[in-house]
Amino acid sequence: MNINYEYYKIFYYVAKTASISAAAKELCVSQPAVSQAVKSLEQAIGINLFIRTKKGVSLTGAGELLYKHVAEGYEAISMGEQQLARLMHLETGEIRIGASDMTLQFYLLPHLERFHQLYPGIKVHVTNAPTPSTIDHLFANNIDFGIVTTPLPQNPNMEIRNAREIEDIFIAGPRFNDLKGKVLDYPDLQKLPIICLENDTSTRAYVDQFLANEGVTLTPEFELATSDMIAQFAKRNLGIGSIVADFAGDYIDRDEIFRLNFKKHIPKRNMCIISDRRREHGRYEVDGIAVAFLSSDNWSFTCFSGIPL
Repeated sequence: MNINYEYYKIFYYVAKTASISAAAKELCVSQPAVSQAVKSLEQAIGINLFIRTKKGVSLTGAGELLYKHVAEGYEAISMGEQQLARLMHLETGEIRIGASDMTLQFYLLPHLERFHQLYPGIKVHVTNAPTPSTIDHLFANNIDFGIVTTPLPQNPNMEIRNAREIEDIFIAGPRFNDLKGKVLDYPDLQKLPIICLENDTSTRAYVDQFLANEGVTLTPEFELATSDMIAQFAKRNLGIGSIVADFAGDYIDRDEIFRLNFKKHIPKRNMCIISDRRREHGRYEVDGIAVAFLSSDNWSFTCFSGIPL
């Protein structure tokens, strides 16, 4: 069936407003043109779509069925057009990002630099906080989106896009060279001084839960605010550090610390982009900026609008 797309667009507005005149006003066309388009669509399909009365129009059963599908398609197309328009006209605006100190240092800084070069008119505000606090900032409307790590709490209003995998490891300095090359069991950690992040982080929660499933409960010697401090403490032989592998990479490459080996690896988890589903209008305004920001370099992110980068 080869039917003019404009007929469906006009049908959508007439059904939505329940009025030929209101639809004509919305579309900035004449009422006769709207009436003719509806009539042409009905003739092409071979069925009446509206019941016409002095008060306006209402959908027939067939019209309601068609409207359900047309509305989904038209609104999806309209949404896509809006996102593309924003993506193509990134001249001014503001984007507010939430991320931890280490996420900012290791993942965001190169992209912030590149993004600023490409779009100097876009102001970027970054709020530094661990994952739980970043989620709080999101729902308090203090940020537009957050870069966080799993595990995340269940929340129907939180939209989550996986960005990349991360791996939790244990590291040590030269004092513990006798552990190099050995394959350890996690209960072995209970005999060693442990360095880890503070309790209010997703990383600490994830590693603690994994160890609990292995029958291990650790009592850390040091609980620190940042992963970089964990690497520094391990380098100075103050204990065994629990850290995301990427954050320890430079230290390991320089042979200042080494990675401990275990019979069982901690399962990998994800770094994610989170947004608030309830802020639909604001979300689509941010979409174009988020696309440009995350595509300012070759990152493995998929932005909110679903465009692969």
